[in-house]
Amino acid sequence: MSKLLVLYYSRHGSTAELARQAVRGVESQVGCEALLRTVPAVSSVCEATAPEVPGDGPPYATLEELAACDGLLLGSPTRFGNMAAPLKYFLDGTSGLWMQATLAGKPFGVFTSTASLHGGQETTLLTMAIPLLHHGMLYCGLPYSEADLASTRTGGTPYGASHAALEGTTRLSDEERRLARALGARVAEIAVRLSR
Repeated sequence: MSKLLVLYYSRHGSTAELARQAVRGVESQVGCEALLRTVPAVSSVCEATAPEVPGDGPPYATLEELAACDGLLLGSPTRFGNMAAPLKYFLDGTSGLWMQATLAGKPFGVFTSTASLHGGQETTLLTMAIPLLHHGMLYCGLPYSEADLASTRTGGTPYGASHAALEGTTRLSDEERRLARALGARVAEIAVRLSR
């Protein structure tokens, strides 16, 4: 059984919904299981202390879960064309895994949400990929064989799944949902192939 970690940070729910769709995509593949995890918020004033288990939603990710995964789907809202601080803070703590090349050769995909159509989706996806490439992971985007890439009027890019909150809605469009599922399925399929 291939285990894929779907790790995200979400503030208003859009990135969390993309994560849930990615989980559906992972679990549509035979022999694949998704592990849905989040990260705690960080504070700009003092060290934030979060409970061991969040009050609602999925549990917080551990480095052990990241190390044990066969593939990774990583999601964050866009913050000025980059990932949100809580997710970056988690990744900044992975140098021990980097030193052991624990993640090298494993596939990954990325997803994001923005408050506007041109809110930095593609730069966020690419900057999220950089630390994972440093780990030696293999970047899986969305090919144009996914018809929704050509028809979407909201989110969705070849660099990864995305959501644009047009007119303030956090609800994903049909295309955005399908593309997030397609990304989950693609990373899972590649993880299975690599494990053979």
